[in-house]
Amino acid sequence: MKMFFRYNWSVREDWYRWCEELSEEELLSKRTGGMGSILHTLFHIVDVEWSWIRLMQGKSDFQESFNGFKSLNKVRELDAKFHIEVKNFVDNWENEMENRLFYDTLPDGSIVTDTWGEIMRHTIAHEIHHVGQISIWAREIGKQPISANLIGRGLSTYSNK
Repeated sequence: MKMFFRYNWSVREDWYRWCEELSEEELLSKRTGGMGSILHTLFHIVDVEWSWIRLMQGKSDFQESFNGFKSLNKVRELDAKFHIEVKNFVDNWENEMENRLFYDTLPDGSIVTDTWGEIMRHTIAHEIHHVGQISIWAREIGKQPISANLIGRGLSTYSNK
């Protein structure tokens, strides 16, 4: 699981560098799907990752709106700030955490129970899903998307870095 978080972080950093080639107008341009724009979708990825990690630890969720983060630099700064806590949690993940239970009360009052392992995998899949949407938008504007290839990223503990 740790490798897939490192994979997502590596791909996300590649997308940030890719975004440097686009105007702010293009990054905020309204699109179909995702969160409606490239930049808002990147913000959403960062928000959801950090929020789930915080909630599992019994800490408060992130409640800021995208309105305060409508630039690539601001999203990257937020990501860097949140990444410290997320990376620490992921790096210290142990197998016995896999089946810890997380209870969430829905707006209708019903309670949902998930394991921490399910939440971690959901967080990984969530980012991969949204990066796929950004890849489609890249093609729509005539740009080559970032490679989704895990191989060659040097993520294994046995890889030459």
